[in-house]
Amino acid sequence: MHSRTDIDTPARSTGAVVPLARSPLLLLVLTLGVLAVLLSFTIPQPIGPMFWDHYLYLDAANRIRDGQIPSVDFFTPVGALGYYLFTGLQGIFPNGQPLLLASWCLLLVSGPLIALVVVDVQKRSVALAHAILLPFLMFSVLPFNTGDFYPYPGSDGFGIYNRQVCQLLYVLAAALVHVRDRRLLVAAVAGAMAALFFVKITGAVAGTLLCLMAFVSGRLPFRSAVAAGLLVVAILAIVEVAFGGVSAYLADILALLSVNDGSLLPRLLQAASLNAGLLIPAGLLCLVLFGTHLSSFAQSLSQLGKGPSLAAVGRVFDQPFFWLAAFVLAGIVFESQNTGSQAFIFLIPLLFKLAIDEVTAAGRRPVAIAVAILALAAALPPATAVLQKSARAWIGAVNNVPLESRNLKTMGAVNVRPILALRAERLRTLYETHRPAFDAFAKAGELPSFLLYSDFDFQAGWLMNVDEAVDALRTYETRNDVLFGTIFNIDFTNPFPWLMDRSAPQHVAIGADPFRAIPPPDESVRAALSAVDIALVPTCPVTNVNQTLLSLYLPSLETGHSRITLTGCYDAFIRNSLKPAPNAGG
Repeated sequence: MHSRTDIDTPARSTGAVVPLARSPLLLLVLTLGVLAVLLSFTIPQPIGPMFWDHYLYLDAANRIRDGQIPSVDFFTPVGALGYYLFTGLQGIFPNGQPLLLASWCLLLVSGPLIALVVVDVQKRSVALAHAILLPFLMFSVLPFNTGDFYPYPGSDGFGIYNRQVCQLLYVLAAALVHVRDRRLLVAAVAGAMAALFFVKITGAVAGTLLCLMAFVSGRLPFRSAVAAGLLVVAILAIVEVAFGGVSAYLADILALLSVNDGSLLPRLLQAASLNAGLLIPAGLLCLVLFGTHLSSFAQSLSQLGKGPSLAAVGRVFDQPFFWLAAFVLAGIVFESQNTGSQAFIFLIPLLFKLAIDEVTAAGRRPVAIAVAILALAAALPPATAVLQKSARAWIGAVNNVPLESRNLKTMGAVNVRPILALRAERLRTLYETHRPAFDAFAKAGELPSFLLYSDFDFQAGWLMNVDEAVDALRTYETRNDVLFGTIFNIDFTNPFPWLMDRSAPQHVAIGADPFRAIPPPDESVRAALSAVDIALVPTCPVTNVNQTLLSLYLPSLETGHSRITLTGCYDAFIRNSLKPAPNAGG
């Protein structure tokens, strides 16, 4: 990017001190304060598609408090940072609604990192610092994805770690594009890259592509790149030496790759097609920038041919169309592995830079107008999607009814449309009384509904089933004078240990998707399952997914456990030494 106002000049401090009342840092602090107040209360959320995804954080937090270490003591589909941040924030705000806790916990890391960016940028332009901060806060505060996965409005309880990656990429992009102070740049880059690694490995891959672009263009000098890299390595080394967290995490990633062997190309094409609304104007902008800067690009190539050097290489790559193309590529690579995300929001800091450079350039007014329009067209889709979805979900929730529960703690702080609450009750009855029909669906390898896990009635009914099962578990314990110390749920998520203040078995994975995220059980998993006090089997409805999970775990439960009917919607494998009794579920 050829504007000498930012990219190519060495770091210089202007010495300007921005009054606190004008500083964007005040807005950041006030926002964090408001969120802390909101987490002090249990604020019900409208139930949404795949809502149970965020219950994984409850399972992970309960395990962490028991002394289990993610990846070391149990398999995880993503990095441990989000789980630890959630655990810490839940300890401070025990009444916080879990979805909000999971969505906002990353601000413990991303908040200080974006503050580093703001501190540097506000020295030159308070307006630009606000412009960078405001979108970051909007995407961080509103817990919604940019894509739609269901026609009705509801909370996005899924894709949380993908959203967190995008927010970290936003910070990283803002630092690489706008920060001049080399010490702040190194700190922001190192912090963002380390956090990306421990949130989701594909986020670190996308972040590496951004850093490579900044490095080859000369924006991230060699010494700064080495310093940031050494800081990241130091953080990883500390985690590895402390409890082997890095090697265990990488082992989990390799295990995931072994069960996800599909071709990458279809996923890349899918990511591009799903985000065409912003990629089309971004592509047009890239073409406009290429035509506008073609002569300077040709000149830089000529200079490189005459005298190869790092500076000459930097001038070749330091072109606005290269920056935009690299950022878009990084986004496509990351989104190819996602379901639910705040896709491509990290383009916004770069789009600000591109538009400002063209507007301030002399003699290119038509080009500046075209660039500004296309930059706006590329930046608006994610922002409008999140704003629209949040408005629809929360305004529409005015007519929702709370989901009544006795045992769900803050997990039960949800509401749903009355007609869907009634439908959930009716379907639960049908699942119980017509089980052979749903067994036939599972045997055929089909779900009762193609969007079953997105259906609001399924998510509401699932919570009702869990609530009823907890009552049945306590009744069984009282009648038989036993205590289920370890509880396992043969389902996508296992909130029972947290709900009942018990333990989950070690080594067994969270986020149990047998087709994408569960490697075959090894000896440690089989031993842990053989020792579990009770394993629950959901049956409302029986699904091919849960049947596949059961087939993985059944060999570890057949000899030492006995199967009973716990409730109309749950069977249970109870360890034989705990004396299973007939009619335990009432």
